[in-house]
Amino acid sequence: MTQPVTIRDVQVITTQPSGQRLVIVKLITSEPGLYGLGCATFTQRFHAVVAALEGHLKPFVLGRDVSRIEEIWQMAMVNGYWRNGPVLNNAISGIDQALWDIKGKMAGMPVYDLLGGKCREAAAVYTHADGREPQEVEDNVRKFMAEGYRYIRIQMGGYGGRGAALAKPDGAPDGAYFDPRGYMRNMLRMMAHVRGAVGEEVELLHDIHERLSPIDAVQFAKDVEQFRLFFLEDSLAPEDIAWFRMMRAQCATPLAMGELFNSPHEWLPLITDRLIDFIRMHVSQMGGITPARHVAATANMFGVRTAWHGPGDTSPVGHAANLHLDLWAPNFGIQEWCRFNELVYEMFPGLPVVRNGYMYPNDKPGLGIDIDEKLAAKYPCQDWVEGWTQTRLPDGGPARP
Repeated sequence: MTQPVTIRDVQVITTQPSGQRLVIVKLITSEPGLYGLGCATFTQRFHAVVAALEGHLKPFVLGRDVSRIEEIWQMAMVNGYWRNGPVLNNAISGIDQALWDIKGKMAGMPVYDLLGGKCREAAAVYTHADGREPQEVEDNVRKFMAEGYRYIRIQMGGYGGRGAALAKPDGAPDGAYFDPRGYMRNMLRMMAHVRGAVGEEVELLHDIHERLSPIDAVQFAKDVEQFRLFFLEDSLAPEDIAWFRMMRAQCATPLAMGELFNSPHEWLPLITDRLIDFIRMHVSQMGGITPARHVAATANMFGVRTAWHGPGDTSPVGHAANLHLDLWAPNFGIQEWCRFNELVYEMFPGLPVVRNGYMYPNDKPGLGIDIDEKLAAKYPCQDWVEGWTQTRLPDGGPARP
């Protein structure tokens, strides 16, 4: 009997080639030269993920058969007993994605072929156009349109429209202040300008980023219906998902949700009750490719499309994993794209490329991406306390980011 290929070592690589702190898992196997990469990036708590990998998951997976991806995922999820949290989910994702990468390399096939093969040759992507005022947003939208993008997310002043003049009380603490009602007024003004200027041929998206109270979010979803968005993103916080039923009953604005989700109890009811149109979890946050393919298949049965989270704090390895899921899923909708710089492409050979608004695979076995560890080591992760998540209302009270 042929001896199984097993996990011989788990290496955790941290690097920061741009603004986000990335965590990459490298699984070394008993087969000489055979290894896999996975994304375990939780940029705001990367130390915790590294500790979970090195102190808990590494001893758990050493010596295990690399072919048994589903079993390893299921056992890793319950081995700590408490589960469905962002630290352990991301750590498990690093192992899981690396195992899929290894399986593809052993089979001589891209991961999308292991999942069932392509449904499309490339994945349509959207990128982000911001600005300080409506004309600047329009100008940036036109720049992206000139590059071939047909799906563009429009924001003004960042999440929550920061930068507006606020009347804060004396002694108000520092923080990322925003005015929810002012945000609503300004975004409607911006959307009216951009849609009127660029016409109907480009698909526009917008991200509330859970910044509104539930009833204001319902009103805002109704107000933006006139602009025919491709979707409205994160209109509610995970704690408020019961409000999606009211929102769905009052408007036909397409709704996208999921980047903060950890547990099936968060995404499953939204899919089975058809309360959203796009499911957009952060694939490492939910635990990797294994749960993502299950969610995509379930969503397909209920007419919900995928739109996996794809910001700069999804690592290049995570973006490669997203693309393989996109190419396979019959219910693919759109893919978020953060436009990495040249250093990132140099550090991660095989990082998918975008041409004329489409992301293309390279057709190499596995995930098709690698890492230059010597270059990555030149850009160590920096420590700081996040500022943008310390959001506050005009009176200084804490608010969701």
